[in-house]
Amino acid sequence: MHPTPPPFIDFEASGFGRGSYPIEVGFVLPEGAMYCTLILPPAHWQHWDEKAQAVHHITRDVLLSHGKPAAEVAQTLNTQLRGRTVYSDGWANDYTWLSLLFDEADLTPAFKLDNLRSLLDERQADVWQACKQTVLSEVNLPRHRASTDARVLRLTYARLAAAQPPSGGLKRPVTTRPAPP
Repeated sequence: MHPTPPPFIDFEASGFGRGSYPIEVGFVLPEGAMYCTLILPPAHWQHWDEKAQAVHHITRDVLLSHGKPAAEVAQTLNTQLRGRTVYSDGWANDYTWLSLLFDEADLTPAFKLDNLRSLLDERQADVWQACKQTVLSEVNLPRHRASTDARVLRLTYARLAAAQPPSGGLKRPVTTRPAPP
């Protein structure tokens, strides 16, 4: 029996690096349910990088027309992810963008964001990118977006978990349960 994949999250952003901010967030839950939304940039989020737009194909005009306010997005994340550890393959950037989103919403995350790398042993880390490329070519996703990227992380994790011999295996996410009475 292979472990159920944990939740995965991904962000798309206005650019790469300083001044960038989250424009889309998506996640996939252990049972496979997905969520994705655009984030309406507040007036003081001004940075825009055409190179980033060429990757995600989300225009600033689309954000202004269809994005949801930061407080609404942060509250939805808290509701859906409360008490969970959610994994990201771009932890350093995603942590920064998550912090910006929650700071703007004046909320605190009710979940923990962790680095996907913490789930993998050395061998799995060594083959992660190749396995992810194989998954990408097999699923042939039509767009580079946050929820589909989170789905690819989930599928890649599941593929690596299935490839493990029974004595090995991916590191299981640590969950705490109350001791029986």
